[in-house]
Amino acid sequence: MDRSAGEQQQVRLEEKLFAALFDGCPQERVNAGHHLFMQDDEADRVYGVIDGTIEIAIYSEGGRKLVANIETEKSLIGEIGALDGGLRTATATCLTEATLVSVSRRQLFDRIEAHPRLASAMIGVLCARLRWVSAELGDQALLKIEARLAKRLLLLCELIQDETGWIGISQSELAEFLGATRESINKTLTDWRRLGVIEIRRGGLKVVNHAVLEKLGSAPDG
Repeated sequence: MDRSAGEQQQVRLEEKLFAALFDGCPQERVNAGHHLFMQDDEADRVYGVIDGTIEIAIYSEGGRKLVANIETEKSLIGEIGALDGGLRTATATCLTEATLVSVSRRQLFDRIEAHPRLASAMIGVLCARLRWVSAELGDQALLKIEARLAKRLLLLCELIQDETGWIGISQSELAEFLGATRESINKTLTDWRRLGVIEIRRGGLKVVNHAVLEKLGSAPDG
C-alpha cells in the first residue's frame, strides 16, 4: 500500500520503442466522448495516445460502472486483447479530444518480431498494470474511503489538473473511480473543504493542501 500516487504514470513504453511500434502510422484526431472500443468487443488493435485523456472503465451486467484507470500521453490502450486475441476487458472512452495512433494485431506481432525489445517491454507494461490492479483491489478491500479518495486525488493532480490546479471531475465520476457511493464522496469532500484541504466548484475541485492528502493516503489500515 506504499505505492506513490503517480506510480501508474510509469506504465509506458520508452520513447524509442513507442516510436518503433507506431512508426509510419497515421495520426487520428477524435472528439471527446468517442469510444475507442467497448467491453467485450473483438480486439483487433492496440492504440497509442499522442495527446488527450482516455478513461478505461468496466461495466457490470446491470450497468454499474467502475473507472479502472485514466490514460494520458504515450500510454498504450488495448494491448491485452491485441496480444491474446480475446475480447476487450473494458471500455475505452475519450474524456477530451485526443490524438491517437494504432496498429492492427498482425502489425503488432510483425513489429515485435522486427524489434525484439518490444516483446520484453510489452511484458513489462502488462506486469506493471497487473501490479496496479492488485494494489487497487487491496486498497478497496483494506482502506477506508478517506484514504482511497486522498490517493486518487493525488493521482488525478498529476494526470489531469489544469495549469491553475483544477481537476475537471464530478463527484459522481469520483465515485465511479473508487467504486463508492456519491454520498460518501460528497461527505468526505465537504469535510475536506471545510478544513481547507480542497476547493470545490461545479464539475471540479482543486487540492489546496497536498500534505494532508499525502498523510491520509499513507495512513495505516483501519
